[in-house]
Amino acid sequence: MIAKIYPWIRTKVAGLSELRDKPHAVALGIASGVFFGFIPLLGFKTLLAIGTAKLARGNVVAAAVAVTLHDVLLPLAPFLLRWEYQFGYWLLSHPHHLPPDLHAAHHGAMMWFHWATLFTVGLPLLLGSVVIAVPFSIAFYLLALRLLARAAPAN
Repeated sequence: MIAKIYPWIRTKVAGLSELRDKPHAVALGIASGVFFGFIPLLGFKTLLAIGTAKLARGNVVAAAVAVTLHDVLLPLAPFLLRWEYQFGYWLLSHPHHLPPDLHAAHHGAMMWFHWATLFTVGLPLLLGSVVIAVPFSIAFYLLALRLLARAAPAN
């Protein structure tokens, strides 16, 4: 299985190196896409990733591809969102403790349209996602920069 994945990754890295931009710009676009891939702002993730990449002079195509590839993890989204929520809740609580269990039977559909829900669930979720996204985006930036610099043709 891994023997099949490695050549596939190598061809994708070669495809990214064919973008007509510096390795730093492509890696910055990838990092922007990975960062906003973790943020639970459905519908705005791609726009924010492209906007941030453009402001930071990164590659916008790489940002759009990276944020879209993050959505491949969609089957794992409930686990990822719960992990982000628990981490954010833990950071915001004093003394630190994990949140109580959420039971869908106690919450109706209209609960998600109240402003109180935005602060009780949304704030810990957003904080947790940002704290988790930062190290992942830095790691992907460094990895992409190294792979793209190695794959770049010598001038």
